[in-house]
Amino acid sequence: MVSLKRTLLVFTVIFFTVNPFSLSAADDVHGDAPKTQDDEIKTYIAHHLEDDHYFSLFSDKKAGKHYGFPLPVILIDGGLKIFSSGEFHHGENIVEKGGTFYKLYHGKIYKTDASGILSYDEDHHPTNAKPLDFSITKNVVGLFLAGILLFWGFLGLAKTYKKGANAIPKGFSRVLEPLVLYVRDEMAIQNIGHRYKEFMPYLLSVFFLILTLNLLGLTPLGFNVTGNISITLCLALFTFFITNIKANKDYWKHIFWMPGVPVPFKFVLAPIEVLGMFTKPFSLMVRLFANITAGHTVIMGLIAIVYLLQNQLTVGGSIGVSMVLTCFLMVIELFVAFLQAFIFTMLSSLFIGMAVEEHTHH
Repeated sequence: MVSLKRTLLVFTVIFFTVNPFSLSAADDVHGDAPKTQDDEIKTYIAHHLEDDHYFSLFSDKKAGKHYGFPLPVILIDGGLKIFSSGEFHHGENIVEKGGTFYKLYHGKIYKTDASGILSYDEDHHPTNAKPLDFSITKNVVGLFLAGILLFWGFLGLAKTYKKGANAIPKGFSRVLEPLVLYVRDEMAIQNIGHRYKEFMPYLLSVFFLILTLNLLGLTPLGFNVTGNISITLCLALFTFFITNIKANKDYWKHIFWMPGVPVPFKFVLAPIEVLGMFTKPFSLMVRLFANITAGHTVIMGLIAIVYLLQNQLTVGGSIGVSMVLTCFLMVIELFVAFLQAFIFTMLSSLFIGMAVEEHTHH
C-alpha cells in the first residue's frame, strides 16, 4: 500500500512538474511574490525550452552566480549595434547604445527609457517597441555546432568516395554511409523515383541536421533547437517551397482541376487540395516541435524528482527513482531522435514525389 502511494505521488509530481507553460502567466501577475520549489522547477524547465541570449551551463542560486558565457547581441535600430549580452546581466541591467535604452525581458529585447519601465497590455504582454534582433542566441550556436559536425563528418566521407567506387569508409564515415544509403534507397528512390538525385542534397541535409540537433539536445549542453517552433517552421517551409517550385503540371492540375471526377466536384475538391498544400508543411512543423519539446520537458520533470520527493522517498530513494526513470526515458529519446529525423525526411520525400510524379492518363 505504501509502495502504491509513493508510485502515485511520483506520477502526480511528474504531471504537474512537466507543465512549464502554466507558470509564466502566474509569474507576471504576482510579480515578485515568493516562489515555491515547484514554481522554481517549472521556471527552470520553461527557461530551458526557450531560446536565450546567454549560454548558461548551470547556476548557483545561493551565491547568485551563473556559469556560462554571454553571446553577441546584434540589433538594427537606427543603425547596427553590436554588444555582449553580458551587459544585460541576465535582465537585471538596462543597456544604453546610441542614446537608446534596451531591456532584456523573458528572452526578448525591448526599447525602454533610462529606468527600464515596460508597458503591458491587458494580457500582461509588453507593448514596448522591439528592435530588429539578429543576435547569436543559444539556438544559433546549436545550429553552428551542428553544421560544423556535419561538415567534419561528410568531408571525410566525400574524401573516401573520391578514391574510387570501391573505397571503404573509415572511422566515423562508416556510421554515416549506411544512413546515407538508407535515405537514398528507402526514401528518395522509393518516393521520388528516377528524379531522386535532384533532391538528395536536401533530403540528406534535413535528415542529418535534425538528427544531429536532436542528439545534441540530449547532451548536458542543454540545446533545444528542434524544440523551437521557429526552427521547425523554417525546415517545413523549405520542404513546402521545394515541393511547389519543382512540381509539374500534373500536380497543379490535380489540385485545381482534378481529372476523372464530375465538374461540380472539381469546384469542391479544389479548395480542399489547396488547403492540403499548407496542412502538409504545418504537420511537419508541429510534429517535430511537439515531440522534441515534450521529451525535454518530461526528462527534466523526472530529474526534478530528486528535489521534490526527498522527504517521501529519502535522498537515496529519490535519486534512485529519478535515475531509473530518466535513464529509461533517455533510451526512448535516443530512438525518438532518429525517428523524428526519419519521419520528417520520409514525409518530405513523399510530398516531393507526389509533386514531381508523372501521371499517365487513359
